[in-house]
Amino acid sequence: MTFHGSVEDKGKVGRTRRHLLGSGLALVALAALGGCGASKPAGEAAGAQTEAAKTEFNIGWSIYAGWMPWAYAEKSGILKKWADKYGIKINLIQVNDYVESLNQYTAGKLDGVGSTNMDALTIPAAGGKDTTVLILGDYSNGNDGIVLKNAAAMADIKGRTVNLVELSVSHYLLARALTLNGMQLSDVKTVNTSDADIASAFASPTVTAVAAWNPQLSQIKAAPGATMVFDSSKIPNEIQDLMTVSTATLKANPNLGKALVGAWYEVLGIMAKGDAKANEAIDDMARMAGTTPENFRAQLKTTYIYYKPAEAVSYLTGPDIIKHEDAVRQFSYAKGLFGPAATSVDAIGIGFANGKTLGDKANVKLRFDPSFMQMAADGKL
Repeated sequence: MTFHGSVEDKGKVGRTRRHLLGSGLALVALAALGGCGASKPAGEAAGAQTEAAKTEFNIGWSIYAGWMPWAYAEKSGILKKWADKYGIKINLIQVNDYVESLNQYTAGKLDGVGSTNMDALTIPAAGGKDTTVLILGDYSNGNDGIVLKNAAAMADIKGRTVNLVELSVSHYLLARALTLNGMQLSDVKTVNTSDADIASAFASPTVTAVAAWNPQLSQIKAAPGATMVFDSSKIPNEIQDLMTVSTATLKANPNLGKALVGAWYEVLGIMAKGDAKANEAIDDMARMAGTTPENFRAQLKTTYIYYKPAEAVSYLTGPDIIKHEDAVRQFSYAKGLFGPAATSVDAIGIGFANGKTLGDKANVKLRFDPSFMQMAADGKL
């Protein structure tokens, strides 16, 4: 059953965070890129649309292991504590369809939303919504994989038909895996298969190759004759999970950024201690995610969480992020995910720390801004 959440919908059943680029893009990519206002690169938001200051904010999220700390932050009162500290109110809103949460954010119904890096680029940014990456939460470190039947290595995929959710992170994973093994997407065929059906599809004798994510991946790779020949641990930091916010909203209301970052790292601090309180918090997250503590912990093991803000800042200010985001944008543009108005991979600007930019500097719509995480690292929140 498909759930289409709204800002009023706070139910407990959620779809995966990666479902899916194509459907969400259809709703937002009609915004012509040429009509978007000019903006400065990196963290400078001078070109963002001006907004008035306010005191109440709606932040969207959907169920995924790397975003469950938000649910715990709300349940435990940690989010309210940080919001109260800065004199604001934050409504944490679970949307029961990941793409719908991004569409609501792009339409201005949400002030921020949990998103992957690729989706932040291809949905709100491609739709003209100036977006800031406030928190680099984690990256997939084995949560995504490619599984073959009767095979020993990635090279054995050549000529096969691969079942996957097309235009998703699984499709991106396949493209990267092929490239790293001397092949290209034209060396395989793909069949669009929903995440709900991917495990049962692999059980069919006619299906010999799939790309999938957890929890379905765990079931698939345990099947007789199955071999996982590639997983996301081989492309660290390329499939990222973020908290993104409206650049204009953040510029007018920096206290929103401080409160969100403060609450986030307080929860991660609890999780990282490994004591009884940490176990209790993780068990709570598992229950809120609708799974068992054992399953949830297994997903956390294949999710590289940036528990320390300084580590996230180090990555965002280093050279690798530009290389990784370039790979993401190249795939996204090649698959038409920038929308019909984009005539080159440079159509959408991506801003980084120290004034560095990929793409059009006059049309920066996605900004990786480490400044609020730096405040957390420095103990200045």
